[in-house]
Amino acid sequence: MTATPRGPGVQGAGETGGAAVDGAGPTARPSPPTTALPAVPPTRTPPPTDTANAPGTENAPGGKGTPGAESTPGGKGTPGAESTPATEKTPATDNIPPGKGTPGTEGTPEAGTTPPTERPPEPRNFLARAALLTGALSVAGALLGLVRDQALARLFGAGAETDAFLVAWTVPEFASTLLIEDGLAFALIPAFSLALARRAGGAAGDPVRALVARTLPRLTLALVAVAAVVVLLAPYLVRALAPGLAAPALAVDCTRLAAVCVIGFGLAGYCSAALRAHRRYLAPAAIYVAYNLGIITAMFLLGGAWGVRSAAIGVAAGSALMVAVQLPALVRRLRAKSEPEAAAGAGAREPAVGLAMVAMILLFALTRQTQVPIERFLASHLPSGAISHLNYAQKVAQIPMTLSLMLVTVTFPVVARALAEGDTVKARDRVERDLALAGCMVLLGTAAVVACAPQIVELLFQRGAFTAEDTAATAAVMRVYALGLLAQTLVGALIRAYCCTGRPTWYPLAAMAVGVVVTAWTGAWAVGSWGVTGIAAANAAGITATAALMLSGTRSHGVLPLRVRAVLAELSRPLRAALVATAAGALAASGPDSPALGLLAGALVVTVVFVLTGAGLGAQGCAPLPGAVRSTSRRLPTSVRSATRRLQHALPHRPRRR
Repeated sequence: MTATPRGPGVQGAGETGGAAVDGAGPTARPSPPTTALPAVPPTRTPPPTDTANAPGTENAPGGKGTPGAESTPGGKGTPGAESTPATEKTPATDNIPPGKGTPGTEGTPEAGTTPPTERPPEPRNFLARAALLTGALSVAGALLGLVRDQALARLFGAGAETDAFLVAWTVPEFASTLLIEDGLAFALIPAFSLALARRAGGAAGDPVRALVARTLPRLTLALVAVAAVVVLLAPYLVRALAPGLAAPALAVDCTRLAAVCVIGFGLAGYCSAALRAHRRYLAPAAIYVAYNLGIITAMFLLGGAWGVRSAAIGVAAGSALMVAVQLPALVRRLRAKSEPEAAAGAGAREPAVGLAMVAMILLFALTRQTQVPIERFLASHLPSGAISHLNYAQKVAQIPMTLSLMLVTVTFPVVARALAEGDTVKARDRVERDLALAGCMVLLGTAAVVACAPQIVELLFQRGAFTAEDTAATAAVMRVYALGLLAQTLVGALIRAYCCTGRPTWYPLAAMAVGVVVTAWTGAWAVGSWGVTGIAAANAAGITATAALMLSGTRSHGVLPLRVRAVLAELSRPLRAALVATAAGALAASGPDSPALGLLAGALVVTVVFVLTGAGLGAQGCAPLPGAVRSTSRRLPTSVRSATRRLQHALPHRPRRR
């Protein structure tokens, strides 16, 4: 899965404040060693609390019990010091009327209680649980995406009809990137994080509700206008995207039906950004489950009468379901503050989503997504089925990248909140740990994809109208696509480092433009000789150029100057492990005649070899292995424990680098 509670990628989980993964309020009981400040009745003195791990208190004024301070005025000890008087009062919570919350709280107190004066820390395993929850639902969504592609291949094959739908599929692909994954989230999460920080700092009213009131109506109107433009310009879009398409009229129909998803995706992305900024991950992680269920249902119910147009209808229906699964959770969060406070804040000045920031993010996402129409433009001149082979290969090959970015998705609000509170060092360290762990995870997936590509494609798609020739072509393309997965992951993680403050910088857009030029030039040169394989190689070359530029530019153009050499040194370890694991896994997968047994054998060998080799090289993602082996060996017989110790001593020990 994406993280474990004690893994290196989540060891900072207790460093940031906020609520539990979902459903729990901000005063949920954390696990040791971090302890949230308890609610205090209005006429009682609170007991001493341990805030040694509470975030954002390092520079608090005046002996308020900040961690790291040796003494406070009057000789009173701070929490975490050797002694703390049991009768010491918390100044900010004295004489508060019943039912009123103290400034700096994010939730609504129960009647007769006073919330803590500081954001309570999360449990130490908060990020691990959030990442596991997000990863589990994302895996479910990805599996349903495979079922969706399997249904598309089974019902409509890999011919002219499917090519027409996949050209129309460009609209939801662009819309999801711009409005859910890389667009609105990068602009809105920092804005919501700043609003939450202002609320925690005692700003009048509710800055979060005011931000929603100022942005959501305008966004909705803009989305409706864009959807209408897509419907009107559908014939011209199809002609520009695939001039050599065999069934352009069908592609126009599918494009117009799918255009409704622009509205649904935009509202779904808005809800996701707001909920993740509130540390709510359950509903945002479930959106692709709902989306793919809508498409699959529509294809099977309407496929006989509407043909491949049923898939486009499913896209529109699925986008509406993405909003529906998030709306109740968002409404609950917006109603969290009491009505008198909400009314008092109606005219408060709120954080704005800057036009320059939104423009930069949307242009970056748009430029990144242009790699897809470039590929389809080049493939439209190849024999029928080329676009379908590219699509199936890309969808499967990108699963490891999608899973590896789950941790980054969870920690992006944490980084944005840390920067909103002025803690740049903490934000930088979090981003560097994320890069190391995400790189390790995607390289493990890359090794499995390259080693077992024929078995994966045959097992998933080779049935109905999808032939053995389609399997061979798709597997070859998928292996080449996989060469760019590490770069894809780095770009997805690094753009968050550039956007987490809410201040625009145009360097990522320039780096992405360079990558697109490399993709287009290399693809035009390679397609004549290598066909779809050359197009996939051009994609990998272009995104690798972008990743290199974005990583090297963090020191001069980003607000988080990463330690580039240390990051590259850390990434080199799982990269070497992946090379060894790929060779061993391909050998194991080629043995059995059954694709299922071949995939099982190859994936098992890849995983074991990668983890053991990575642990020996000191890769952060494999660092928990020796500890896990020691923990397990305590429960084994003496003879087995002896063998386990010899195995551990055989693995070279390398200290973890930060």
